[in-house]
Amino acid sequence: MVKEFEGKTEKEAIDNAVSALNIDREEFDVEIVESVKGGLFRKGAVKIRVFIEDDDDGFDVGDRYSEDVDPQAQDDFEKASVTFLETLIEKMGFPGTVSINFREEKKIGLTIDSQHSGILIGKKGKNLDALQLLVNVYCGKLHEGRRVIVDAENYRSRHEESIIRLADRTAAQVRKTKRSRLLEPMNPFERRLVHTTLNDIDDVETRSEGEGLYKQVRIIYKGSANY
Repeated sequence: MVKEFEGKTEKEAIDNAVSALNIDREEFDVEIVESVKGGLFRKGAVKIRVFIEDDDDGFDVGDRYSEDVDPQAQDDFEKASVTFLETLIEKMGFPGTVSINFREEKKIGLTIDSQHSGILIGKKGKNLDALQLLVNVYCGKLHEGRRVIVDAENYRSRHEESIIRLADRTAAQVRKTKRSRLLEPMNPFERRLVHTTLNDIDDVETRSEGEGLYKQVRIIYKGSANY
C-alpha cells in the first residue's frame, strides 16, 4: 500500500502517518516526495510517500495464473489500470500490450507482453517494481482498497522461487559456519519472503537492517556473537 502525508518537518509528516494509519514506525518505509524550506514569510513543508508492508502485498508463486480469466471482462478500475500502464510504457519508448492474468477481491494482476520485456523488468526487477508503484499511485486515487501487481514474462514467480532457494541455501551456510550472513538489498515483499521462509528453522533468526525502501536481511545463527 502507498500513502502520502504532509507536515512542517519530516518528523511531523512521519508522526502524521503513524497516527493516521495506527501502525508503528518500523512497519513502513518512507520516501521524501517534496521538501520546501521555510522562510521569513512562508512555512516549511515536507511531503512524504509511505510504503506499507502489507501482509498480502506480493505475488504467490504459481497460484494466480489462470486460464479462466477473461481479459475482456474488465470493470472501470481494470480498464483504467490497463490503459495507464500501456500508455506509460509507450511514452517510455518500450510499447507493448497489457492484459489481466488474475483477479482477486482486492487485487488484480497485469502482465506486459513486449519485445522490450527485458528492459521493462530491469536489473533484479527494479524497473518492474517502479512501474508497479506508479500504477498503484495512479489507481489508488480511483479505488483506495484495490492493488495492482505488474509482471512480465512470469518474472515475479521465477524471482520468488530464486529468493526462497537463496534463503534456504544461505541459512544452511549460517548453520554450518555459525556466522551470520547479510543478503543483498531487497524490497519489502522480498524481505518478508525471506523471513517467512526461514521462520520455522529453530536455530536461525532473521532481521532487516538499513534505511529506505531497499533494506538488507541478516540471517543469524542463534547464540552466535559473530555478526
